[in-house]
Amino acid sequence: MLDLSHARRRGADRRVMKEDDVLSHSAAAARDTAATDASMNRHPKQPSSEALLEHILSSLDDDKAEDVVSISLRGKSEMADYMVIASGRSSRQVASIAEKLADRLKQDFGRLCKLEGKSSGDWVLIDAGDVIVHVFRPEVREFYQLEKMWMSPGEAVASKT
Repeated sequence: MLDLSHARRRGADRRVMKEDDVLSHSAAAARDTAATDASMNRHPKQPSSEALLEHILSSLDDDKAEDVVSISLRGKSEMADYMVIASGRSSRQVASIAEKLADRLKQDFGRLCKLEGKSSGDWVLIDAGDVIVHVFRPEVREFYQLEKMWMSPGEAVASKT
């Protein structure tokens, strides 16, 4: 007499093994696809703080920001390596400078920046990681005087020349 239960179990075992093979191949393919996608979206190398600062200063210059001052925060604060303070002539220009800077950093370095204050356009803060950028309308910049808070007296004289 034939043992059907044994034959059924063997068939079930083959189906389970076949499903395991399919799942393991699918998982491997998914990992390979994810790795390829990540490598294509990743920028080859994140810029140094100095390269990021130069890129930011260039962007501010292109957008006609005025009275641009960069301050080294090394040894003064752990939040960033540099702070940049600049002015725009109007609320519209301040918002535009900030938006274009964030777009350029995203496009050129894949760096997503956080912007605060863009809707009012009086003072926009752009957090680019190693560099913090403040773009002010001139009256607001004069009121807060961030340069005096972060610069030593010798730096303040050197940066204005």
